[in-house]
Parts: sequence; C-alpha cells; structure tokens
Amino acid sequence: MRPFLAGAIATCLLSATAAFADVKSGVDAWNQGDYAGAVAEWRPLAISGNSDAQFNLGQAYKLGRGVPVDLPVALEWFRKAADQGHEKAADNLGLMLFQQGRREESMPYIKSSADRGDPRAQYVYATALFNGDLAPRDWVRAYALMTRASQAGVAQAKSSLALMDQHISEAQRREGLALASAIGNGSAPTSPALAQTEPQRRVPAAAETPAVATDGPTDRPPVRKSRNRTPPPVQVATAPVAPSVPVAPPPAAAKPSPKPVTAGRYRVQLGAFREQGRAPALWKSVSGRVSGLSAFQPSYVVTNGFTRLLVGPLATSADAQSLCSRIKQTGTPCVVQGM
Repeated sequence: MRPFLAGAIATCLLSATAAFADVKSGVDAWNQGDYAGAVAEWRPLAISGNSDAQFNLGQAYKLGRGVPVDLPVALEWFRKAADQGHEKAADNLGLMLFQQGRREESMPYIKSSADRGDPRAQYVYATALFNGDLAPRDWVRAYALMTRASQAGVAQAKSSLALMDQHISEAQRREGLALASAIGNGSAPTSPALAQTEPQRRVPAAAETPAVATDGPTDRPPVRKSRNRTPPPVQVATAPVAPSVPVAPPPAAAKPSPKPVTAGRYRVQLGAFREQGRAPALWKSVSGRVSGLSAFQPSYVVTNGFTRLLVGPLATSADAQSLCSRIKQTGTPCVVQGM
C-alpha cells in the first residue's frame, strides 16, 4: 500500500474514532442527567453530518432536555439522520409527521418502519391497510400487523383487533394470524388479495393509553367517521442511541429515565382512592411493570377521605413528566404534583 494512502486511511479511522467517543460522551452525559452537556457534545457532530448525533439532538429538542422543546427543529434533525439511513431517526420522523397531520408525507416512513418491526408503526400502518386510507386495502396484512403490534404491547392495538374481528371472515383471520407468525419469524410474505366488503365501522387512526393530564388520550377512541379528521398523536420513542461507526461496535445506551433522589419538589400521583387498600395494591402492580419505578418511594396521603398514591421525590418537573410518561405506557393514569 502506498504511504500516502495508508496515511489517509489512518486519518479517517482516527476521525471516526474521535466522533464515536464524542457521541458516546454525550450519551453518558445524558444518562447522568447532564442534558446540556450532552447537547454540547452532539451539536458540532450533528452539524458536521454525524447521523447518530443528529438523531440524538433531535431527541433533545423533542423532549426539551438541554434545549427548549422545538418540534420543527427536532423533525429536521430526524430528517437529516434519516436521509443518511438512520433507521431510528426514520421511525421517529414518520411518527412525528403522522402526529402533525402530515399523513401522506408520513406514510412511506411508517410503512418502512412497520416492515422493520416497529410496533407503533405496525399499529398505524395496519389501520391504514384496513381502512384503505393512504394504502391499498388489505385486511389480511392489516390483521397480521395489528396482531404483532398487540403482541408487542401497544395497548390500543387490542381494541382495534376486536373491531377488525367484527368485519373480517374466519379465513382472513386465520391467514392474518399465520402472516403475523411469519413476520415474527423474520419472514413477511405479501398476503394474497381476498374478497372484502366495505367495513361498516372503521378502525381508529391512532390512540393512546389512558391519562389524567389534559393531553392524555382515551382508552378506546371513538370510531373515526371521516377521512379528513386529524388523528391524535402516536407515542414516539424517547431514548437517544449510542453511536455506530465502522471502527468499533457501539455500547448499548441506557434508556434515559429520572433517577431517584433523596429530596425534590415534584412527585407523580398515580391515583386517589376512597378505599385505602387500593393504593398499595396499585403500587405493587405498577412498580413491577415500569423499569426503575421500584427505586422510588411511594407515599400514601389521605385528603378529604381519599388516599392518594404519590411517587418520588423528583428533582425537576421534566424528570417527573418523564417518569409519568413511562407509567402511562402501562395504561396507568398519572399526573405530576408539585410539593
């Protein structure tokens, strides 16, 4: 190998290694709660074109960690990373576009994400396939993808399957379940077209789990009556990822979550019950289903004959909101309370 060529390759490898280290430093800072420090590490790399840094910077703007919440800016960083083949960025980009009512623009991303196995995208794309909205109607594939989304824990997919069951034939249901199994095994053949009739009732376009806060969704949304109705938001993943470069495998980045503290001004209320025994029962149930929740301390506060279950303390409102969001994903309502 010619000396100048060897030197050029070595320079490229050193540059890639440095970028890897800087992105990982940002991930480490994020996981320690130093969001501003993480953003400072990622920003120059994102500007220079590092797709991992672009994705992580998009997450920071989406969540308002280290920077103010700015969804248009988050969307553009996700788009820049997705244009370079960053799959997680493409997943978030499609779902955010769908949230904002830009459904035609979102659908190619949604379809690709569903094909890769993202359960949120499978739920959305299955709905499109069943209703024939922005996708050719295919009830078999719709049932298969909705089944996979339900199996992955997307709560609203279960109620959508129940609606589908009212309209598809037994043969279509069997074929859909077989296709769902094939998808789960990494093989997803295109399902043959079967004779279908126009459904009398449509599967909702999007839904979320129950919530107490004003931005919370409903457990079972009303049936959609118009194609022009803008659907409510779909949950988007919130964790930044560690970098991936050719010179070394990336370490797994822990999902950012608020860390227990001994003092703080915020707590998360999971419910208020007239029967005192229900609060400890709820804590026992939820603490085992939300990663890291058992590290926090439950409090049982009696007010006006009701026992309130509160979890904390948490240092910041953002940490409390983050914890509440993860609790809502289990179907348990919650709301942030200042102390």
